Amino acid sequence: MDHFQYSNGRLHAEDVAVEDIAAVVGTPVYVYSTATLERHYTTFAAAMDGLDATICYAVKANTNIAVIRTLADLGAGADVVSGGELRAALSAGVPAGRIVFSGVGKTPDEMAAALTAGVMQINVESEPELDVLANVARSLNVRAPIAIRINPDVDAHTHAKITTGRSENKFGIEWTAAHQVYARAGAMPDIDVVGIAAHIGSQLTDLEPFGEAFHRLRDLVAMLRADGHNIRTLDLGGGLGIPYGNEEAPIPSPAAYADVIRSTVGDLGCRLILEPGRLLVGNAGALVTRVVYVKEGATRTFVIVDAAMNDLLRPTLYSAYHEIVPAKEAPADAETRQVDIVGPICETGDTFGTGRPLPPVAAGDLLIMRTAGAYGAVMASTYNMRPLVAEVLVKGEAFAVVADRIPVETLLARQHLPKWQGETAGSVSTEPANGPLAKAK
Repeated sequence: MDHFQYSNGRLHAEDVAVEDIAAVVGTPVYVYSTATLERHYTTFAAAMDGLDATICYAVKANTNIAVIRTLADLGAGADVVSGGELRAALSAGVPAGRIVFSGVGKTPDEMAAALTAGVMQINVESEPELDVLANVARSLNVRAPIAIRINPDVDAHTHAKITTGRSENKFGIEWTAAHQVYARAGAMPDIDVVGIAAHIGSQLTDLEPFGEAFHRLRDLVAMLRADGHNIRTLDLGGGLGIPYGNEEAPIPSPAAYADVIRSTVGDLGCRLILEPGRLLVGNAGALVTRVVYVKEGATRTFVIVDAAMNDLLRPTLYSAYHEIVPAKEAPADAETRQVDIVGPICETGDTFGTGRPLPPVAAGDLLIMRTAGAYGAVMASTYNMRPLVAEVLVKGEAFAVVADRIPVETLLARQHLPKWQGETAGSVSTEPANGPLAKAK
């Protein structure tokens, strides 16, 4: 469930009409619902009742600090994969002791920042990383609390670009090598081995791969404890899918997911770390865009909007589906026609939906791309020198801009001509010959 619903013929985010947001902020714009964020977190947390579980929101899904703060105020920790995400989580008020630092390419500076902040644990993904982390910890005169990410070689049955638990993936250490790698780590005086980590993929719509992976982790806990390691945390990652509107079967509930956890690893006496990302923020966000043109082709009708693949990359990158609806509710008996909804980028791949049924729309109308709160704004760019998309958070009848639109002037201001090209920094005109450059809303 989300809080984007029609009221009096207009689509609302909670109690605010998206048309009103667009009138003030402009388009394209991401809109997030506080009530949906809160509902998803509390539902997930309630499902874990009775388990010693710490919920660490996977910040990579949406790094807006207002979104992170909303979840932190409910008790969420954070799973971060870069120094920037670490800073965002701390800035949003997440206690360092509830932060897990993951990722395959941590730099020494990022490791030092994590250790200095006092994060709960660092998930190590390779032996070279383990060696570097030991050196960094020694230089800071601390012991680094670690879990080693184990690749359980489980097929998550999800998109190839978001599966992470197969033997051929770049993530983690093959589970058959765990005995050797843990032995090395346990002998390092600057390393404190606290647990095991695993994450098999994203947008899983079947619970069977979770069960298979967790059973493998259960066996590994027993083996490592027999070797003398004090395994006290078990990071199960995230990955439970959400509905986007085109599923052929129901998405498993958090309660069903929790039952798999209880039946496989719930009795091991480990502190369980869970890292939902998309599950918490996906349905809590929507991308609002305005129709620029309706173009009648020889065999197709194209609805050209002002959002583009640089604003929402998932359809281009993953062939991902997002439900697209008008801001004004169509009458129940309104006729629809099949249209292609596309952006203005000079790429054929800049397509949000093909053959989608829509009621009649015209230039100036607003469309809403639903379930865009995860991997939307975080993957946005300024391709084609387009302004970076704005973000808004709604709470009840109030809304606030929580990420400014970055206009072209700002993008140009960070670029400079070298001296040999005859211009000094900042002297290049950004106005076209025929008049002032229009400012982005």
